[in-house]
Amino acid sequence: MKLLRWLTVLVALVAILARAAEPLIHREWTVEGVKREGLLHVPTQAATAATPVVFVFHGHGGSMEQAARAQPVHELWPEAIVVYLQGLPTPGQLTDPAGRKNGWQGGPGDQGDRDLKFFDAVLTGLRVEYKVDAQRIYSTGHSNGGGFTYLLWATRREVFAAFGPSAAVAGRGYPPLAPAPVIHVAGEKDPLVKFAWQKAQVESLRRINQCAGPGQPAGESCALYPSKIGAPVMTLVHSGGHRYPPEATAVIVKFFKAHPRP
Repeated sequence: MKLLRWLTVLVALVAILARAAEPLIHREWTVEGVKREGLLHVPTQAATAATPVVFVFHGHGGSMEQAARAQPVHELWPEAIVVYLQGLPTPGQLTDPAGRKNGWQGGPGDQGDRDLKFFDAVLTGLRVEYKVDAQRIYSTGHSNGGGFTYLLWATRREVFAAFGPSAAVAGRGYPPLAPAPVIHVAGEKDPLVKFAWQKAQVESLRRINQCAGPGQPAGESCALYPSKIGAPVMTLVHSGGHRYPPEATAVIVKFFKAHPRP
């Protein structure tokens, strides 16, 4: 019996690894006459069973391929539809003012809201093609991608269950954020998005989400601030600079799994 249990576990593990190893699907969309791209992981059950969706946004100068390598949500949550979208050349707010590198709009109305429209088009298509679980849609991203995650929070809150920005803050021109579960990743030595700015952002999130008490240890480098209204704030603070720590993806996925919309 003991051997049978181990064989069952092994078969399940092999099945999970096989699903995670499946190649990502390259997709294209045309939004207001502009070709846009993305990489998708789509589990087989997505056509027949309610399936979570996670959007992952690369940083300024990054790519969808780089995001899939650095933030491999599809490997850790193979049962979810995972969408790695590709940005377009965009003037950076902290670097690359000429806009030679790919990125995301910096605020409401910027770039004609092209990236918000891109997101809307992709989600609409997913809902037509698959059985999207409306209670489990999430967004995460690093740096400029984290800023865009905050912009989605500010402008599309009703769509999402929780958010996972990294090395980012909400812009000054963003609409006010409504309460939502969030995990924020920050580096203490970040030279671009200063750690002081990110600490202030987390304090703001705690006020918005009514997290009055002290943070509780929630794993290595993590703190959890319980919320009176079911919208906890979690932080993962590492000792590095403006980088995405490889351990963050597992923490973000675990947080997302624990926080569907009520």
